[in-house]
Amino acid sequence: MLSHQEIILRLVTAAVLGGIVGLERERLEWAAGLRTHMLVCVGAALIMIVSQFGFADVLGTPHVVLDPSRVAAQVVSGIGFLGAGTILFLRQEVIRGLTTAASLWTVAGVGLAAGGGLYMAAATTTVLVVLILAAVRPVERRLFHRNHVKRLTVLVDRGSISLLRLQNELESTGVSVQQITLKLSDRPHSDLVDVTFLRSVQKETILDAVARLKELEGVISVTL
Repeated sequence: MLSHQEIILRLVTAAVLGGIVGLERERLEWAAGLRTHMLVCVGAALIMIVSQFGFADVLGTPHVVLDPSRVAAQVVSGIGFLGAGTILFLRQEVIRGLTTAASLWTVAGVGLAAGGGLYMAAATTTVLVVLILAAVRPVERRLFHRNHVKRLTVLVDRGSISLLRLQNELESTGVSVQQITLKLSDRPHSDLVDVTFLRSVQKETILDAVARLKELEGVISVTL
């Protein structure tokens, strides 16, 4: 059986490593942020400890055979339930949250490693995960920018301009509109219009579209 100090060390290590990954997700304001990643990692570490040492008192019982990996194995499949909650289907061709779901799944593995006393494996995986989430992101955007979208938020006077008018003005400048969403604004008698379009649109085209929208009657502000 592990000493109390070793159990505490493993759980604290899991909390710290999970928190490191969670900080990166928290920075991007995802629902699964710092606390979620820490809880997943600590929970997985605890399950690993229980799986390894929680049934030691029955090992001497006749006809009792235990597989220490069975309880821990349920973490790998069970974490999918939590990961599914971070995935958002904005529309048919746009899905968000897959990276956060993957980070939760990986953090669960980090917790299992920490709970099993594999500190080097847990720490190395944490460093790699942070590098993948933070450092690879700019490279991915540069190489595959056509697969990403940008958003334009237009604050308009309620009832003074139609969504069709906004779409026509944007498309006349060369901006290919993917989706337009109307939301209520905190400002009285005004609405927020979210316009989504591909990142492949040239910067000059976007600036031209923003300038044209600002000139329309009923448009209060435009935010890119």
